[in-house]
Amino acid sequence: MGRRPVDKDATDNMNGDRLMQDIPDIVRTWEVLQQQTFLKPIRSELDHQKMTRLAKELAGRLNGDREGPLADLVGIVCDLIHGWEKTHHPGVPKDEPRVVLRRLLETHGLKQKDLSDIASPTVISDILAGRRAISKNVAKALAERFQMDVSLFL
Repeated sequence: MGRRPVDKDATDNMNGDRLMQDIPDIVRTWEVLQQQTFLKPIRSELDHQKMTRLAKELAGRLNGDREGPLADLVGIVCDLIHGWEKTHHPGVPKDEPRVVLRRLLETHGLKQKDLSDIASPTVISDILAGRRAISKNVAKALAERFQMDVSLFL
Protein backbone atom coordinates (compact mmCIF):
# COMPACT_ATOMS: atom_id res chain seq x y z
CA MET A 1 0.00 0.00 0.00
CA GLY A 2 1.32 3.42 -0.91
CA ARG A 3 1.30 6.43 1.35
CA ARG A 4 -1.20 9.15 0.67
CA PRO A 5 0.35 12.42 -0.41
CA VAL A 6 0.39 14.97 2.37
CA ASP A 7 -1.55 18.15 1.70
CA LYS A 8 0.80 20.82 3.08
CA ASP A 9 -1.93 23.47 3.33
CA ALA A 10 -4.17 21.12 5.29
CA THR A 11 -1.29 20.21 7.63
CA ASP A 12 -0.41 23.88 8.18
CA ASN A 13 -4.07 24.66 8.94
CA MET A 14 -4.26 21.80 11.45
CA ASN A 15 -1.05 22.97 13.14
CA GLY A 16 -2.35 26.55 13.21
CA ASP A 17 -5.65 25.43 14.75
CA ARG A 18 -3.80 23.37 17.36
CA LEU A 19 -1.52 26.33 18.13
CA MET A 20 -4.53 28.58 18.74
CA GLN A 21 -5.90 26.03 21.21
CA ASP A 22 -2.52 25.68 22.92
CA ILE A 23 -1.90 29.41 23.49
CA PRO A 24 -3.14 29.40 27.11
CA ASP A 25 -0.79 26.49 27.85
CA ILE A 26 2.07 28.27 26.09
CA VAL A 27 1.46 31.43 28.14
CA ARG A 28 1.43 29.44 31.42
CA THR A 29 4.64 27.65 30.43
CA TRP A 30 6.26 30.98 29.52
CA GLU A 31 5.29 32.44 32.91
CA VAL A 32 6.87 29.47 34.68
CA LEU A 33 10.04 29.86 32.62
CA GLN A 34 10.22 33.59 33.40
CA GLN A 35 9.88 32.83 37.12
CA GLN A 36 12.91 30.54 36.84
CA THR A 37 15.14 32.75 34.72
CA PHE A 38 15.43 36.25 33.32
CA LEU A 39 14.23 35.73 29.75
CA LYS A 40 12.35 38.61 28.19
CA PRO A 41 12.84 41.47 25.75
CA ILE A 42 15.65 43.82 26.76
CA ARG A 43 14.21 47.23 27.63
CA SER A 44 16.98 48.81 29.70
CA GLU A 45 20.69 48.68 30.41
CA LEU A 46 19.94 46.65 33.56
CA ASP A 47 17.97 44.15 31.46
CA HIS A 48 20.94 44.01 29.07
CA GLN A 49 23.30 43.21 31.93
CA LYS A 50 20.99 40.50 33.30
CA MET A 51 20.57 38.95 29.85
CA THR A 52 24.32 38.98 29.29
CA ARG A 53 24.86 37.14 32.59
CA LEU A 54 22.20 34.62 31.56
CA ALA A 55 23.92 34.09 28.19
CA LYS A 56 27.25 33.47 29.89
CA GLU A 57 25.72 31.03 32.35
CA LEU A 58 23.87 29.11 29.65
CA ALA A 59 26.86 29.08 27.28
CA GLY A 60 29.01 27.72 30.10
CA ARG A 61 26.74 24.68 30.27
CA LEU A 62 26.80 23.86 26.56
CA ASN A 63 29.83 21.57 26.89
CA GLY A 64 30.61 22.01 23.21
CA ASP A 65 27.12 21.03 22.04
CA ARG A 66 26.09 23.14 19.05
CA GLU A 67 22.63 21.63 18.65
CA GLY A 68 19.71 20.87 20.88
CA PRO A 69 17.37 22.84 23.13
CA LEU A 70 20.10 24.49 25.22
CA ALA A 71 22.00 25.63 22.12
CA ASP A 72 18.73 27.01 20.72
CA LEU A 73 18.08 28.88 23.96
CA VAL A 74 21.61 30.35 23.94
CA GLY A 75 21.02 31.44 20.35
CA ILE A 76 17.77 33.21 21.24
CA VAL A 77 19.34 34.96 24.23
CA CYS A 78 22.32 36.06 22.12
CA ASP A 79 19.98 37.35 19.40
CA LEU A 80 18.17 39.46 22.01
CA ILE A 81 21.49 40.85 23.25
CA HIS A 82 22.77 41.61 19.75
CA GLY A 83 19.51 43.34 18.85
CA TRP A 84 19.77 45.58 21.90
CA GLU A 85 23.44 46.32 21.34
CA LYS A 86 22.91 47.17 17.70
CA THR A 87 20.42 49.85 18.71
CA HIS A 88 21.82 51.04 22.04
CA HIS A 89 25.56 50.38 21.87
CA PRO A 90 26.77 51.98 18.68
CA GLY A 91 29.83 50.38 17.17
CA VAL A 92 32.85 51.08 19.27
CA PRO A 93 35.69 52.30 17.11
CA LYS A 94 38.96 50.44 16.95
CA ASP A 95 40.76 53.28 18.57
CA GLU A 96 43.02 54.05 21.49
CA PRO A 97 41.68 52.52 24.72
CA ARG A 98 41.17 55.97 26.27
CA VAL A 99 39.04 57.04 23.27
CA VAL A 100 36.99 53.85 23.55
CA LEU A 101 36.47 54.53 27.25
CA ARG A 102 35.48 58.15 26.60
CA ARG A 103 32.91 57.12 24.00
CA LEU A 104 31.49 54.44 26.29
CA LEU A 105 31.12 56.97 29.09
CA GLU A 106 29.29 59.32 26.71
CA THR A 107 27.11 56.56 25.25
CA HIS A 108 26.07 55.32 28.70
CA GLY A 109 25.68 58.81 30.15
CA LEU A 110 28.30 58.11 32.81
CA LYS A 111 30.77 60.37 34.57
CA GLN A 112 34.26 59.48 35.74
CA LYS A 113 33.02 59.12 39.33
CA ASP A 114 30.55 56.45 38.14
CA LEU A 115 33.53 54.15 37.62
CA SER A 116 34.81 54.59 41.19
CA ASP A 117 34.19 50.89 41.84
CA ILE A 118 36.80 50.18 39.12
CA ALA A 119 39.36 52.96 39.68
CA SER A 120 39.54 56.33 41.40
CA PRO A 121 38.24 59.35 39.49
CA THR A 122 41.83 60.62 39.37
CA VAL A 123 43.01 57.44 37.66
CA ILE A 124 40.10 57.58 35.21
CA SER A 125 40.87 61.24 34.53
CA ASP A 126 44.54 60.44 33.90
CA ILE A 127 43.55 57.62 31.52
CA LEU A 128 41.16 59.86 29.58
CA ALA A 129 43.79 62.60 29.36
CA GLY A 130 46.40 60.17 28.08
CA ARG A 131 48.66 60.60 31.12
CA ARG A 132 48.25 56.99 32.20
CA ALA A 133 47.75 53.66 30.43
CA ILE A 134 44.94 51.34 31.43
CA SER A 135 46.27 48.58 33.69
CA LYS A 136 45.30 44.97 33.06
CA ASN A 137 43.12 44.89 36.18
CA VAL A 138 41.28 48.07 35.21
CA ALA A 139 40.92 46.84 31.61
CA LYS A 140 39.40 43.59 32.85
CA ALA A 141 36.97 45.44 35.11
CA LEU A 142 35.98 47.84 32.31
CA ALA A 143 35.44 44.95 29.92
CA GLU A 144 33.18 43.25 32.45
CA ARG A 145 31.30 46.47 33.23
CA PHE A 146 30.59 47.26 29.57
CA GLN A 147 30.32 43.61 28.44
CA MET A 148 33.08 44.04 25.88
CA ASP A 149 36.28 42.33 24.94
CA VAL A 150 39.17 43.26 27.23
CA SER A 151 41.42 43.87 24.24
CA LEU A 152 39.54 47.13 23.52
CA PHE A 153 41.01 48.57 26.71
CA LEU A 154 44.62 47.41 26.34
